[in-house]
Amino acid sequence: MADTAILVPAAVLLVWTMVMFVWMLVHRSMLFRQHGIRLDKMPPGAIGRDIPRTAPDAKDWVAQNYNHLMEQPTAFYAACVILSLGGATAYDAGLAWFYVVIRIAHSIWQARVNVITIRAALFVVSSLALALLSVRALLSVLG
Repeated sequence: MADTAILVPAAVLLVWTMVMFVWMLVHRSMLFRQHGIRLDKMPPGAIGRDIPRTAPDAKDWVAQNYNHLMEQPTAFYAACVILSLGGATAYDAGLAWFYVVIRIAHSIWQARVNVITIRAALFVVSSLALALLSVRALLSVLG
């Protein structure tokens, strides 16, 4: 029987990702208006990273963070599912919650302040938590 407690932090991070998606849409809309960026004037195939060429002082940090939530957290989701099937402990659930809290802090920091040293520290701490969670996932299914 699957342990659903370990899936709760994964579901929270999933919902947080959708919060960042909405934040990105609102922020980009305001950013485009503020900098006079018109989608119909963008070159064919333009993507988010082309915005600084159009508006060099535009800070598209919210969108950058949304993209980050499509990267490393995918391994987190897999670890949570594996732990759910393999038997998660209270330690695993605590570690998953720790990862989620740090990723949310990382999102808010990157979207609002974006001082790289702090952002990098948050990333490293969350990465270490994910590495440990990944090993725990492997051990849960090995026996």
